[in-house]
Amino acid sequence: MEIISRRCLLASLLSLLVVTGCQSASKPAAPGSMFVYVGTYTSKQSKGIYRSRLDLATGGLAQPELVAESANPTYLAVHPSQKFLYAINETGSGAKAGAVSAFAIDAKTGGLTALNQQTAGGAGPCHLVVDGAGKNVLLANYGGGSIESVPIKADGSLAEPVTFIQQTDDSGKPGRPREPRAHCIVVDGANRFAYVCYAGLDKVMIYKFDSAKGTLVPNDPPWGTVKPGAGPRHQSMHPSGRFTYVINETDSTLTAFACDSASGALKEIETHPTLPAPVPGNSTAEIEVHPSGKFVYGSNRGHDSIVVFAIDQATGRLTFVEHQKTQGKTPRNFAIDPSGTFLLAANQNSDTVVVFRIDQKTGKLTPTGHTIEVGAPVALKFVPVK
Repeated sequence: MEIISRRCLLASLLSLLVVTGCQSASKPAAPGSMFVYVGTYTSKQSKGIYRSRLDLATGGLAQPELVAESANPTYLAVHPSQKFLYAINETGSGAKAGAVSAFAIDAKTGGLTALNQQTAGGAGPCHLVVDGAGKNVLLANYGGGSIESVPIKADGSLAEPVTFIQQTDDSGKPGRPREPRAHCIVVDGANRFAYVCYAGLDKVMIYKFDSAKGTLVPNDPPWGTVKPGAGPRHQSMHPSGRFTYVINETDSTLTAFACDSASGALKEIETHPTLPAPVPGNSTAEIEVHPSGKFVYGSNRGHDSIVVFAIDQATGRLTFVEHQKTQGKTPRNFAIDPSGTFLLAANQNSDTVVVFRIDQKTGKLTPTGHTIEVGAPVALKFVPVK
């Protein structure tokens, strides 16, 4: 009986090990590191787009290497397939247009190969996004006050632009800036609506978007509004699609909106200051909702900090969490890695990228001690290392 019992016990243990082993093998391994692409203002310290590597265990960053020479690639976007990267070229003034460039990504090395370039349609392009289906690049021209859609070919290169919309000043109020100043364009999770922050008009314009055709058509209702003089700059959608958050450059505030998934309409929920107290000369820059949807982060240039808010998942309302200094000057951009573990702050005027660990329960940021030097960093994007 004792021998039989031992045999049964061994058989049970062996069975458990086999099952456990199969379960572990079926689980996809979490990526150990991410390529980090850095868009810059080109100068003596910078020549284009740089690549680093983020260790997802420690937050360590590898020394950056130049992977593409390009003129002022100040904002970047990655294709959903993660095979291609797109950069605006913030050039052109007056009637002269800037450009948008396409690159193929080497999955093993993270290297970039230039594919082609198209006109941005207007001067001073400052933001772009790839739509959810990966069929179009949508971009905003700050100097030109316009937006454009550029189809993506099967090989990742860019076709001729399809839609170009020149916004005009419609404030009708003396003393207001007359330039529309398109500063950001984002697409909702359903890929049906595009939202554009026009800093000079204090409006977030809404467009119906057809990914298959690459067309943008003014929506009804046509816009959401912020406080006069606020200057909406950048926008980030909540993962649920029910809310979106806009950071206002001029008056250093952050506005929460409710989104109607059927009509695309925006309704203001509330607005909060991004500063603990007024700071002369401060202006806000980037905004990003955490992948979990629990927190939203915004950057202050002047106060040189990241403001953190917790998001009520039922109402979209915000509760202040903290301000964290970015350990540098002018955090023009920051980015949260896809796992939601780290926030990387790009300090444009101190030529550094600084890594912070995110507390998953509170949203608070803790410096990791990891920093790299890159000339005039502006934009950060992640691609998994394969």
